[in-house]
Amino acid sequence: MGIFKKRSVSDLGEKKKDMPEGLWVKCPSCNESLFQEALAKNLRVCTNCGYHFTISSAERIESIVDTGSFVEMDADLDSVDALGFKGYLDKVKAYQKKTGLMEAVVTGRATIESCPALLAIMDFRFLGASMGSVVGEKITRAIEAATAERKAVIVFSASGGARMHEGILSLMQMAKTSGALARHAAAQLPYISVLTHPTTGGVTASFATLGDIIIAEPKCMIGFAGPRVVKETTHADLPPGFQTAEFMLQHGLVDQIVERKDMRSTLGALLKYMTPCGRTQAA
Repeated sequence: MGIFKKRSVSDLGEKKKDMPEGLWVKCPSCNESLFQEALAKNLRVCTNCGYHFTISSAERIESIVDTGSFVEMDADLDSVDALGFKGYLDKVKAYQKKTGLMEAVVTGRATIESCPALLAIMDFRFLGASMGSVVGEKITRAIEAATAERKAVIVFSASGGARMHEGILSLMQMAKTSGALARHAAAQLPYISVLTHPTTGGVTASFATLGDIIIAEPKCMIGFAGPRVVKETTHADLPPGFQTAEFMLQHGLVDQIVERKDMRSTLGALLKYMTPCGRTQAA
């Protein structure tokens, strides 16, 4: 007879409840399980492989601007259903409630390392950051304000492309934003475009690729149509890494790939080089 009594499963007591949802997330690149709090502290970049998760416009702004310097513009602009697309406004209202945003881009004035700039930050959580009339209008107003105030403009792109619910009104935003940037360039003022995952469709075909300097986050997708559509259209095998930031850097579309932790310092250095704020400080 044994000295110790053998324990049964019932001796372990009541089964523990499942761990609360949302505490952990799996990295889609390396499959590592990441603690959400630690991931947030690391700017939502995988601590194992460096994969850059999509982040919200609020997180983006907090990570790059001087503390307390951001002042939002045109926060109340709202979409209208000009084409009578069934269920469109209901969908917009649902995303407004879900994200706390009025639209898929946040614009405003801020300073980065004491250099002033106008910012437009696209937020992929809102209808895939599709470009409708409000998105185009807000970006255009930010560019025009930068031109009038003789400041740099920085746009962070992340979009699935034009918003199909608005048809031609959405496609018009490509010309409108590009025209505003042409006037900004004619005034000899800088435009820095930052491409994040994913930047596709009409956004890629307009303002996203018109920057004086084009920066991209590592391994983000950049293209017009998706790889499958391109392959089916061209009937050709696509090269390795096609439509990644690294591929675009090799082929001249992107000037620099910058990790998220270095984005603020990189933008600050560019603003000091490209605008009077650096020369004023040096003087």
